[in-house]
Formats: sequence, structure tokens, C-alpha cells
Amino acid sequence: MTGADRRFPCDACGSEMRFDPASGDMVCDHCGKHTAIATPPAPAAIRELDFQAALLSALPLAETEAVRISHCPNCGADLRLTEAVHAGNCPFCATPFVAGTGELRQIKPRGLLPFALDEAAARRAMTDWLGRLWFAPGGLQAYARKGRRMQGVYVPYWTFDAATRSSYRGQRGTIYYVTQRVIRDGKATNVQVAKVRWTPVAGRVARFFDDVLVLAANTLPKGLTDGLEPWDLSDLRPYAPEWLSGFGAEGYQVDLRDGFAEARRRMDAQIARDVRFDIGGDQQRITSIDTDIRDVTFKHILLPVWVAAYKYRGQSFRFVVNGQTGRVQGERPYSTWKIALAVVAGLILAAIVGYVYAMNG
Repeated sequence: MTGADRRFPCDACGSEMRFDPASGDMVCDHCGKHTAIATPPAPAAIRELDFQAALLSALPLAETEAVRISHCPNCGADLRLTEAVHAGNCPFCATPFVAGTGELRQIKPRGLLPFALDEAAARRAMTDWLGRLWFAPGGLQAYARKGRRMQGVYVPYWTFDAATRSSYRGQRGTIYYVTQRVIRDGKATNVQVAKVRWTPVAGRVARFFDDVLVLAANTLPKGLTDGLEPWDLSDLRPYAPEWLSGFGAEGYQVDLRDGFAEARRRMDAQIARDVRFDIGGDQQRITSIDTDIRDVTFKHILLPVWVAAYKYRGQSFRFVVNGQTGRVQGERPYSTWKIALAVVAGLILAAIVGYVYAMNG
């Protein structure tokens, strides 16, 4: 059960408390009481789970949970709901939804990054970002500043650890120069021409991969979520439902097997870079890489994202803010009149430069 599924009444007045990013405490908006979140003693390790056991559905029952999921009919988000919620608006696209009655069993989160930015700080980061955009409509920044509240959502990710040993075959290229006589402008001259001498090579590389991060949802475009990186996973906290109080939480849509396939692509790309470094020389050719991968473990984590979905002049735009660092990504419109003005200004400048050059010629 997540914090999105539980309520935390204030022991002073009985009102519901929420997690406050500014103070790091649970806060009651009615009476103002602050309560610290109980955390395991440091250093609390976030335990990894066995990948093969999960694929065989052999994880202990305590590592899974039954959750209520509502599927947004517009953007496809899977939203985790409390039992008290029967309808609402999707935080990713603002589409109204009605909660279903079914439950889905999922792997529990092992850790999370708590929100470090509150809604006001996230909105400032977004409007500052909008203000730096070239050719953005002037009214969009003011509209976003006054628009609907941003929604804080914990987005699901997988992380994978693995030990790898790779054997490879390839070629090392060494550049050397030969002198050739050529004719230039009717005259014979000597020039240095680069050649490459290729030497067959073979070897081995090894690397331990720690916390290869893979997005476990398809709601937001990958370009937006990739742009929110990097995340400082050294600040991961052991999962506690209190962190989620007052925020939304998205259920994962990318299953564990598909998540590892994406992680493996990233691992293979890094291994190829390691191989090129190991080959050395001036250029490298890789003929084959054979990788043995062992001790694969994983964990399900939640990362904080502030989301804003706006309709501006009939078009929908989404903006996301990294709730840890304030990094912003978004779908941005363009102002046609600003672009046209820039083109005209460029043509005028080119004409002036041409005129000055002609006069001085």
C-alpha cells in the first residue's frame, strides 16, 4: 500500500496531513503542526531483489501489493488511487476520469526520492524556463504563471544491477603518413596522406553496473523524461508511505522483462565504449562482443516530477519539472510573428552588410 492509498490524520486536530518538501516533515494545513517522518537508522540500505526470481513469479508475497489503478482514457496514464477517490482529473493531461473497481498486483516500491521542490518553486523554474525560450508566444509565460496548479506525481522507474564480463574481437587502427607527389595549380608538390594500418586484436573487459535507470511508464514522452536526468540516486530513501501524502503516484506499465531489455541496451552501449578504449590506437573496429552477465538484481523506485498540462489557444502543452533538481522540459509552441520578425530582421541586416561591402569595394 502506498501513501497514495493511505491517509495520515493529524493527532492534534484530526485533519489530513501531507508531506511538505520545504520542511521535509508531515504538515497539517489546518493547525500547522509539523511531524517528522520516521526513517530507518542510517545507513539504511535499500535491498535489491533477485531478477530471475521475479521473472519466475517467485518473489515473496510481501514484495508485492494489490493496488487500485485507473487508466486515463486520453494519455494512457495508470494512476494509483485511494479507496476514497472515485473520480478526478489526470495530472498528466487534465482529462476527467472515473475510477474502476478492479485491483492489480504489482511489485512494491523499494525506495523513492522525496520531493525537494514545492509547487511554488517548481512553477518558478517552469516560468523561468519559458522566459528563456526563443520564439515562444509572449502570452504563454503569463498564462502558465496564472494557470492551474502543477501536480506532483511520483513516477515509477526500475533500476538494475549486474556484473558483466565480455570477450571481444576487433581491429586496432594506427594512422601513419606517406608522401605523395601531386599536381596543384600546374605545379608538382609533395603532400602527406594519412593511411590506417589495421591490426587484429582480442581481449576482455569487465564492468559492474549499478542502478541502471529505466522509466517504467509510457505516459510522458521519453524525450521529456530523459531530459529530466540526471537524478541523484545517492539520496534514495527507503520507501515509506508518508512521503507520498499529498502527491499522486503512477503505477508501472513497463514490465520487469521489458525494463531489463532497455537496461541491457544501455549496458551493451557502455560495454562497446569500454571495448573501444581497451582496443586503443587511433581507430577501432569491433567484430564481435560476447558478454556473460551475472547476479542481476533490481528494485522498483519512485521519482518526483511536477507536471503541468495547459491548453493554450486550442493546443495542449505539457511541462515537467524534476522535483529534486528543478530541471525543466516541455512541449513548447512557437510564435509565428516572432519568427517572421526575426526573418525580416535577418534579411535587413544581410542587405545592410551587402550594401556596406559594395560601397567599400
